[in-house]
Amino acid sequence: MSEPGSGPRRGLAATGEGTESPRSNVLARWGPVAAWAAVIFLASTSWFSGPHTDSLLRPFLVRLFPAASAHTIDEIHAAIRKAAHFTEYAVFGWLIARALRDARGWQLHHALLAVALAGTYAVSDELHQRFVPGRTAAFGDVLIDTLGAATAQVLIALRWFRRRRR
Repeated sequence: MSEPGSGPRRGLAATGEGTESPRSNVLARWGPVAAWAAVIFLASTSWFSGPHTDSLLRPFLVRLFPAASAHTIDEIHAAIRKAAHFTEYAVFGWLIARALRDARGWQLHHALLAVALAGTYAVSDELHQRFVPGRTAAFGDVLIDTLGAATAQVLIALRWFRRRRR
């Protein structure tokens, strides 16, 4: 018989993890993933179409870069939109990895699954946008989204290995 705290769940009780009921544990792990998926879905509506975000950002960008040409402002706007794709999926990938995490800490198969799940959601997100007025589906966005999720996994792994060394 093993001593309390010596099994595979060692250390989780100290953080409060592993002490909840199975249902609350699932909600605590996957609830944020579902909530962020809803944020991504909302960002795929016409409220966040290029023309709509342009009408919000252009006045700010023109004030911030008064000497910039209209073309340059368009390029900055496009870069902001692509950075938003990358960032929202980096957060999504991190949340999925958090939900998959177990007592062993970082695991490559969890990271790969997190990227696969985020990439699959990115495909479904682009398919959704295909049917939204003012939005288009773009394979390049799926690549940016998946790269965001993969970058999150690399950062998580680096942090885990760095902490493990100490």
